[in-house]
Amino acid sequence: MTPDDLNKLVTTAMPFGRYAGHMIADLPGPYLAWFARQGTPRGEIGRLLVLMYEIDHNDLRGLLRPLRESPGG
Repeated sequence: MTPDDLNKLVTTAMPFGRYAGHMIADLPGPYLAWFARQGTPRGEIGRLLVLMYEIDHNDLRGLLRPLRESPGG
């Protein structure tokens, strides 16, 4: 994880699939869990999906609230 990854979760849109266009931070838990079971894509999107899954699984979505409310988020 890099220092900017949390900000990327609220500013990066899912580029494909059922939730294409939704921010990674807005993806539902079951969708993230499906990727965790089936495997994530390579690259940054996959890395962000894994991070978001861990945040969701540990009930830490509240950590992203300040980023959404900030002018940069």
